[in-house]
Amino acid sequence: MKMEIMAPVGDFETLQSAIKAGTDSVYFGIGDLNMRSRAAINFTIDDLKEVVRICKENKVKTYLALNIVLYDDDLVEMKATCDAAKEAGISAMICSDFAAIEYAKNIGLEVHVSTQANVSNLEAVKFFSKYVDVVVLARELSMEQIKEICEQIKKQKIKGPSGNLIEIEIFVHGALCVSISGKCYMSLANYNSSANRGACFQPCRRAYKVIDEETGDELKVDNKYVMSPKDLCTIGFLDRIVDSGVKVLKIEGRGRKAEYVYNVVKVYKEALKAIEEGNYNKENIEKWTKELEKVYNRGFWHGGYYLGKKLGEWSGAYGSQATTEKVYVGKGVHYFGKKKVAHFLIESDELKVDDSVIIIGPTTGYVEFKVTEMKVEDKKVEKAVKGNNVTFPLNEKIRENDKLFVVRKRE
Repeated sequence: MKMEIMAPVGDFETLQSAIKAGTDSVYFGIGDLNMRSRAAINFTIDDLKEVVRICKENKVKTYLALNIVLYDDDLVEMKATCDAAKEAGISAMICSDFAAIEYAKNIGLEVHVSTQANVSNLEAVKFFSKYVDVVVLARELSMEQIKEICEQIKKQKIKGPSGNLIEIEIFVHGALCVSISGKCYMSLANYNSSANRGACFQPCRRAYKVIDEETGDELKVDNKYVMSPKDLCTIGFLDRIVDSGVKVLKIEGRGRKAEYVYNVVKVYKEALKAIEEGNYNKENIEKWTKELEKVYNRGFWHGGYYLGKKLGEWSGAYGSQATTEKVYVGKGVHYFGKKKVAHFLIESDELKVDDSVIIIGPTTGYVEFKVTEMKVEDKKVEKAVKGNNVTFPLNEKIRENDKLFVVRKRE
């Protein structure tokens, strides 16, 4: 069965990185009407046509997230966004508010219902089938519940507006929220900034003390991050997900960087191929897990609710627990196509032979390799430092101002 990997993107660097890693589709937001409206990474409405053009050239589907709770004064922008999406040729809208679902459907846009709708049973799937072709299930369901829903869709021939059977989509990797399917009100209560309108301040990710107000005694807890779950990781039971009948595997992380998008998509694509070819085994799972650990994560909750576990695996630390980090060293100057040589200006730190490096750019996307040799002023060197113009062999084309990073083990 053909499975669709859906990658999170928020700028042209992550978009190109997802495509290079082999994604089947991408999802993203524009403006203020999506669940990552506070994120520094977000496209604009003027980017829509270019995003669609790039994706169509690479046979990648495009899904525009318009999944916040909408107020009356949002409706003009909502309609303008849907109209622009239709004109640009977006594959589908991801919505949770009925106003957006109804309008998008009425103007002929395919609609997917967001996990924000908390669809947790077959009757809800039937209800939304009047409006949508893809249902993103709540993250709190077990594999048994998911499989039963998928089987009943086939058995009862539950179809969407397109006339095709409803497809089921689930999250397979990335951040989890302590609340049910992301329906959190803590940020609104503390900062008057609503998570359900894409403006979460993430108070759950902070360390807390539990103090008795009457006595002043502090309750001793092993982990102060009592509301910050580890990230979901399903690489260890991806075969069960494939067997369940789910059609779309969604990766969380629209606020994360190109290296995260590239590596996570690449790993899950490799795992799907291994399942198809009969090479999905413990050894490969361990290898893939180590690859996933290299990029941004809060530690992994292997299985999550899908395997019937109770929430209780907390991150234990603030921010990323990635095993590697990237350090900026320089920017691209020129690429000599005939000789396949890249020219960079070192602006910070240093670059050495045998360094593992990555290059990221809005057109280049993501490139990773090991420096085997390099030159400064046409002389072979073992190290280049700030101010040096350095050249090295590289098979992939780079562009001016592409960013060069050295990848190092995290201390």
